[in-house]
Amino acid sequence: MLFLKYVTIFKEYTDYLIMELIKAKLLNTSLLLRPLFESKVSAGFPSPADDYVERTLDLNELCIKNPPATFFVRAEGESMRDAGITAGDLLVVDRSLEAVHGDIVIAALDGEFTVKFLHTKPQLYLQPANDNYSPIFINEAQDFSIFGVVTNILKRVKRCHLP
Repeated sequence: MLFLKYVTIFKEYTDYLIMELIKAKLLNTSLLLRPLFESKVSAGFPSPADDYVERTLDLNELCIKNPPATFFVRAEGESMRDAGITAGDLLVVDRSLEAVHGDIVIAALDGEFTVKFLHTKPQLYLQPANDNYSPIFINEAQDFSIFGVVTNILKRVKRCHLP
C-alpha cells in the first residue's frame, strides 16, 4: 500500500516538475527545490519505503551544469527510440560541452536539426538508435555543425489503467 502511495506522489510531481523546470529556465531562476526521497524505488519486488523526505533536490543543479549554455528541445520521431528518446521527450542540451565520440548530440545538417549519436571513428557520421534508420555519413560538401550535447532526457510517463 505504501508503494502505491509513492507511485501516486511521483506521478503528481511529473507534470508539475517539467513545467517548473521550463519556467525556471525561462525566468532565469537559479533554484528549483523539490523533495528527494532517500529510499530507492524497487523496479522488481517492492520493498518498504521510508515515510519521510530526507533532503531536497534542485532540478537545475541536477540537469543544468551551465545555465547560459543550456536549452531545451522537444524530440520527435522514432530514430532514437532504442536510446530511450521518443516523440515528445524534452531534451536538455548543453552547448558548452565539446561533443566526443559516442555522445548524443543535436546536430545541424544542411539546415535541418537532428538528434543522433555522434561517431567520429573511423569516419564522421550520425548514428540513429533504431535499426529502421540508416547512419548519416557526413561529407565535406555538407553544411554540418554540432549544436549541443544532450545531457538529460525528461520523459512523461503514460498512466496505465489496468483492470
